[in-house]
Amino acid sequence: MLHPKIQNWHQRIDETTASFNASFGPLTERQLNWKPAPGVWSVAENMEHLIVVNESYYPVIEEYRKEYFRLPFTAKIGFIPKLLGSFILKSVQPDRRKKVKTFPIWEPARSKISENIIGLFLEHQEKLKIFIKDNSDLVEKDIIIYSPANKNIVYPLTAAFEIIVTHEMRHYNQAREVMAMQMKQLGF
Repeated sequence: MLHPKIQNWHQRIDETTASFNASFGPLTERQLNWKPAPGVWSVAENMEHLIVVNESYYPVIEEYRKEYFRLPFTAKIGFIPKLLGSFILKSVQPDRRKKVKTFPIWEPARSKISENIIGLFLEHQEKLKIFIKDNSDLVEKDIIIYSPANKNIVYPLTAAFEIIVTHEMRHYNQAREVMAMQMKQLGF
């Protein structure tokens, strides 16, 4: 039986996946890559960004499992990991009231992305669920990891998975906003 948190994350990933597929699956390559302005991500770039961010956690966990994982001293200060995890989680909430700039390693390619991005995203979501399930023992241990973007940013693995799942909904909302702008421009 899966840990209740893992069941919750899986359910939310399935819901997000279904939302992306229903909203953007029928779009053409041109529609997926449409941008309302320079510096604003297209629907395709939002999906690519999620794949890049989520997969950046894989090597961190692999490193932990190979036992050469070293945390910075900040991880040893009891309240720091929980505080940083909470802070990051607040910054990725789906409501998008506050714009947040991403780390350069997580920027999308910013080139024309194939309409196959939908299939790649759906496949990625299934792999993400497997990745979370395969690390259920680490969820149980409540381990601390560092951010793939900065080794000095530490938080519990449970916070990382919560951030990932919440962050996906944020970008779904961002992609919907882009689609709404596109429809408005076309007179719909």
